[in-house]
Amino acid sequence: MVLGMSIATFTLVHVVISLVAIAAGAVACARMLEGRRLDTWNSVFLLFTVLTTVTGFLFPITAFTPAIGVGIISSVALAIALLALYVGRLAGAWRWVYVASALFAFYLNVFVLVVQSFQKIGFLNRFAPTGAEPPFAVTQGVVLLGFILLGFLVLKRFRPA
Repeated sequence: MVLGMSIATFTLVHVVISLVAIAAGAVACARMLEGRRLDTWNSVFLLFTVLTTVTGFLFPITAFTPAIGVGIISSVALAIALLALYVGRLAGAWRWVYVASALFAFYLNVFVLVVQSFQKIGFLNRFAPTGAEPPFAVTQGVVLLGFILLGFLVLKRFRPA
């Protein structure tokens, strides 16, 4: 039991939170690419990304795992993004600090989505049952390159007032 829920129910809640974070992150990034000011989508992205990170730490894990490592790194990225947004107010260098840290947190969500997809979806699992096969590595490489390109484009186009 976690927070009064069975592990299965808690896992479902965690997955839904993660998917909302990813969807909101996609919309927030699209809006930044258009040069728009940060809005509700960005707030939803940050809130649900924090929630998915926090709920990830609540699973009954007894040893250090890659998931815990990703959660720690995500926590640091989110703390930096929140600092840049709420303390630095995106002024000067805080803009690129925010973009880099928020996009990195978004990337980590998508990275975990790919990992979980290859582990849990039968069709994908057939191509990479251990996560060490080339289809998995290629997929993660494409995702990483896509986020690097997205980061450069957002840095170039996003200029909050």
